Amino acid sequence: MGCLGNVLWFLCGGCIGGLSWCLAGCLWCVTIIGIPVGMQCFKLASMSFFPFGKEVVYGGGAGSFLLNIIWLLVSGLPLALEHLAFGALLCITIVGIPFGLQHFKLAKLALMPFGADIV
Repeated sequence: MGCLGNVLWFLCGGCIGGLSWCLAGCLWCVTIIGIPVGMQCFKLASMSFFPFGKEVVYGGGAGSFLLNIIWLLVSGLPLALEHLAFGALLCITIVGIPFGLQHFKLAKLALMPFGADIV
């Protein structure tokens, strides 16, 4: 289902989520201090464009925790709410449930992106 799921995902709304991550990355890259955060956004945009066949492994330490708190206050909540809304809409139908679950996975990632590795 990986390849077919990714194509359907991209055509039916995955491009909107990926573009949101790219926009957040561009806004973070405006400042020199925000460039590492922006680069993380671009890495997660690729996951948002094509999420099927990828898993997220959480780890990290105190630095990731502090950066996640700053991220949550500045950019994390709007992205998480966007993914939650799309996920809830897609879970209305039986066909949309796998796509909705991917949105819920991305919503969790939008709340805690630092210390997360994509496998």
